[in-house]
Amino acid sequence: MKIAIVGAGIVGCAIAHALLDEGHEVLILDKEGAGFGPSRGNAGWMAHTDILPIASPKILRQVPKFLLDPLGPLAIRPAYFPKLLPWLLRFVLAARPEAYEKSIQGIGALQQRALPAWTARAKRAGLETHIHHKGGLYAFTDRGAFEEAAGIARRQAEFGIRVEMVGPEELRQFEPALKDAFVGAAFHPDTAHISDPLALTLALFETALARGATFEKAQITTISTGERPALIGADGFQRVVDRAIVAAGAWSKPLATALGDKVPLDTERGYNVSFPGVTGLTTRPIGFEGHGFVMTPLESGLRIGGAVEFGGLEAAPNHARTRILYDKASRFVDGLPAFETGTLWMGFRPSMPDSLPVIGAASRNPHVVYAFGHGHYGMTQSTVTADLVAALVAGREPAIDLAPFSPQRF
Repeated sequence: MKIAIVGAGIVGCAIAHALLDEGHEVLILDKEGAGFGPSRGNAGWMAHTDILPIASPKILRQVPKFLLDPLGPLAIRPAYFPKLLPWLLRFVLAARPEAYEKSIQGIGALQQRALPAWTARAKRAGLETHIHHKGGLYAFTDRGAFEEAAGIARRQAEFGIRVEMVGPEELRQFEPALKDAFVGAAFHPDTAHISDPLALTLALFETALARGATFEKAQITTISTGERPALIGADGFQRVVDRAIVAAGAWSKPLATALGDKVPLDTERGYNVSFPGVTGLTTRPIGFEGHGFVMTPLESGLRIGGAVEFGGLEAAPNHARTRILYDKASRFVDGLPAFETGTLWMGFRPSMPDSLPVIGAASRNPHVVYAFGHGHYGMTQSTVTADLVAALVAGREPAIDLAPFSPQRF
């Protein structure tokens, strides 16, 4: 079949490969080009160990404290609050104990397949050198949180995720650049990180083109409900295909709405600072628990990023937030370069209130399949999502139950 993919981020490029595997004719459409969204500047962490949704009873208790600090780990721009209110109400519902447990099961089902799917895809595409298997650390400064992490480790073990709890001395042996501020860490020996998010996205895109996929630059504004979907854009652009995939990340909502699905998709604005050429300071990605940031040793340089800001797709970045991330990192890591030497970035994570992506057919056209809303895990979950989309297109039973990810679950 002829299949169009709307979106040339990491998810769309992974889907292109999965469809090419099955002999389809693949057309990739994007308003800019490959890797112009959050695939360009994410943390580069294959975070398949994360199984807990953001919406939880615990986070609800912390939200008021976070919102009192405009530069804290969670912020809502005041002008955006009325527009965000429906999403926030869904977030509160998702934090109820029963809903929270259901979200864990959905996330876990994806995460336990995420790294094997990436390993297989990288091997087939000749991209193994982009993925580094050196484990990952979550470092704790609070003893209560560290002890609580042992309980989380038991939940992770249910999904085959290995965790080793290490003390401060062993942590310093892992990463000598860390200062004496930590009570311990959770070490995930199977965690991987990548050479560079943009480099991997472009490599995946270019290898898809080499396999026969085609690309056209176009901003798709609507998709028809006909048996053969018509993808319609500005200036009279139109392409008629057998199937269409919506993988446009934070820009997917209008397309879904036109196809009868009012998905509560919004945008988490994430910030980072990268230091090109700074390598060797740390060996593996490190998450600083309770402090809202991570650090990743990319081949292109050291990257410090994190935070969640809700402000929509139009407001200018507030890089005072990035400076706060850097200042926090300097309290915990020796040898950081000066902030002024770094490259600043802000990206739009496509966020669902229950932390589960949208994977499934459109209400008004079963020949259109959604694959968006991965939040912090677009890089991690892209290839397993691609395999699930390919199964839906082929009419096969997917490897996991897709009910938790249904576009109609709200």
